[in-house]
Amino acid sequence: MSADENIRFNGNGKEGYSRILSETSRVDLNNLIKRVREEEKKSKRNSLVISAAALSAVAVFGIILTL
Repeated sequence: MSADENIRFNGNGKEGYSRILSETSRVDLNNLIKRVREEEKKSKRNSLVISAAALSAVAVFGIILTL
């Protein structure tokens, strides 16, 4: 149980308690989905840049070998 959670005891206070999350600990799913999509875009861009750099290096090396 984290510090952001409040505990409410039902009945005698020994059993059956439920956790109530405070307002500050709520997460908006739309924001999470947006962040995941942005991370995927960044990952795809990085992969594309690395692939292009590797292909360019192989092409330059091949040109040098043919001379």
